[in-house]
Amino acid sequence: MHKLENDINNLMDTLFADYDKGRTIDEVKKFGQPDKEMLVEILTSLRKIIFPGYFRNMTYRVYTLRSSVSMLVEDVIYKLIKQISIVLRYDPEYEDADESVLTRKAEQITFEFMGKLPKIREYIQTDVEASFNGDPAACNMDEIIYSYPGLFAILVNRIAHELFLLNVPIIPRVMTEYAHSQTGIDIHPGATIGKYFFIDHGTGIVIGETTEIGDNVKVYQGVTLGALSTRGGQSLRNKKRHPTIEDNVTIYSGASILGGKTVVGRNAVIGGNAFITSSIPEGAKVSIGDQELRYSFDDPGRRKLDQDESWFYII
Repeated sequence: MHKLENDINNLMDTLFADYDKGRTIDEVKKFGQPDKEMLVEILTSLRKIIFPGYFRNMTYRVYTLRSSVSMLVEDVIYKLIKQISIVLRYDPEYEDADESVLTRKAEQITFEFMGKLPKIREYIQTDVEASFNGDPAACNMDEIIYSYPGLFAILVNRIAHELFLLNVPIIPRVMTEYAHSQTGIDIHPGATIGKYFFIDHGTGIVIGETTEIGDNVKVYQGVTLGALSTRGGQSLRNKKRHPTIEDNVTIYSGASILGGKTVVGRNAVIGGNAFITSSIPEGAKVSIGDQELRYSFDDPGRRKLDQDESWFYII
C-alpha cells in the first residue's frame, strides 16, 4: 500500500508539473463555464414549447396546456439567463463586468430570444411540410416530427441561429454540435436558412457558418456546403467563405459546393458527388460525366447472356 501511495503521489507531481506549462489546455478560467447538460435541458424544453402537443408531459391534460407551457417557459428563462450571464465574460466588453451587469444583459438577451419563438415555430412548420411533401416514405407529419433527424437538426439550428444573431458566445455552437452528435448533421449556427428546408436522410451533411440557403431547398445525405480553403485561418473570420444556395434548389448525395463567391441559381439541380467551386446558373442541371463500371473476375473476358437481359463485364 505504501508503494501504491508513493506511485500515486509521483504521478500527481508529474501531472501538476505538466499543468504549469502555460498552454491553453492548462488554463483555469477565473469565471464559471457553461453547463452543457443544462444547455441540452434548455433545448429539450424549447422543443416542448415549440411542439406543445407532441413532447409534453403526458400526465398533463390538454386543458392544463397553458400551465405546463408556462412552467417550461419559466424554466428556460431561468436557465438561459444563468448560462448567458456566464458566457458573456467571453466577450471582452463584459470580461470584468459586475455580476449585476451580466445578469441584466443576460435577461435582456433571453427575453429578446424568447420573443423569437413564434418566428421559429413559423419556420419549423414549413420545414415539417417540406419534409412530408418531399418524402413519399413519410406516412404522416407526426412521424416526421417524432423521428426525422433532419428536422431535429434544423430545429436546433433555428434556435441556435437566433442566439447567434444576438451575439451570444459559445452557447449556439454547443447546441448545434449536440445536434451534430445526435444526427450526424453539422450545421453551423451562423448559417442562414430560408423556409421549407428539407434534409433527406442527412448523415454526413456539413453546412458552414456563412452559408445562405433560400426557400424550398432540398439536401440529401453527405452534402458539403463548405469553404474553398481555410488556410487563411483567423484572417478569414467574418468573411463570406461558404456558398449561397438560392430558392428551389435540390442537391443530391455526396455533392460538395465550396466557396463564398459560389452561387447556385434558382431551380438548379446538383447531381450526386458533384464537386463545384464556381457559380451555377439558374435552372441548370449539373451532374458528373458518365462513369464506366468495371468488374474483375478470375476468368478474364467472362460474358453471360440471359434470356431477360445481357451482362457484359469489361476487364
